[in-house]
Amino acid sequence: MKENKVSRVLKDQAIWLVFIVLVIAFTIANPRFITMNNLLIMLRQVAVWGIASVGMMFVILLGDIDLGTGSVITFVNILCAKLMVEFGVNMYLAVLISLLASTLIGLLNGFMVATIGIPALIATFATQTAFSGIALIMCNGQPINGFPEKFSVFGAGWVGPVPIPVIIMIICFIIGAFILNKTYFGRYFYAVGGNIEAARLSGIRTGRVKYLVFALSGFFAGLAGIVLLSRTNSGMGNAGLGYEFKVITCVVLGGVSVAGGSGRMSGVVAGTFIIGALNNGMVLMNINTWIQDIVLGIVLVLAVGFDCIQKKRQAN
Repeated sequence: MKENKVSRVLKDQAIWLVFIVLVIAFTIANPRFITMNNLLIMLRQVAVWGIASVGMMFVILLGDIDLGTGSVITFVNILCAKLMVEFGVNMYLAVLISLLASTLIGLLNGFMVATIGIPALIATFATQTAFSGIALIMCNGQPINGFPEKFSVFGAGWVGPVPIPVIIMIICFIIGAFILNKTYFGRYFYAVGGNIEAARLSGIRTGRVKYLVFALSGFFAGLAGIVLLSRTNSGMGNAGLGYEFKVITCVVLGGVSVAGGSGRMSGVVAGTFIIGALNNGMVLMNINTWIQDIVLGIVLVLAVGFDCIQKKRQAN
């Protein structure tokens, strides 16, 4: 037990060390990287991934996956935009309706996984495909513009020197850490992910836990979609395209085991910052976007591979 605790601490420190090394390397390659202006730009860019990664972490802690995150972000973009622009709904009410819709999508995923028994990979892929199509039908493939001026505060506003999206992301990280460390729900997440059969025999209603986790994933993805919509000031039918890949990479790189039952919010924070630094640094170095995708793919494989090797060592 003591060995596992020491191993966890070393793992947490190692991920932050990787981030520091990246910052130093990109600063040497391009001194603009470390400027305050660029760091704030980077933080604003990662805010959407960071917010969505909180919900994704809960899902991966169960040993499941949510491929519908990107489509939920897109769907919320279009739904919220249409409510405000075409139906004249109050800005705050439109946001609440959109977050409710994204949470219901998460509950739908929970129903398919926990009640019907469809593997999460298939259930959320179906959701991804369906709601991407629904979003495109709703906007007819065209961007939606003309929001109230106040709406831009969520994605482009500031509180002193700090961007509001970054504040929202930090609040989400704190809420996520609180749920995992201070509530019995958080203990259930770890228990179900570690051994679902043992959790069931100990009296945990594993089905309800899955419903809750997928609902939370939908909520945080929806919140990320609202922030993205506010930042871009345009509802687009491909707004969240590929976001699930980056969010999963943030979580897995942060040390959350794909087998479930292991991971810490502090690691996800570090993983999010690393992906942000990689993206921002490669852009400053004028690296082709296709090569950037290759690099992120390699990072994901290395992170999952490292997790698998650790699991094998523990089993032996």
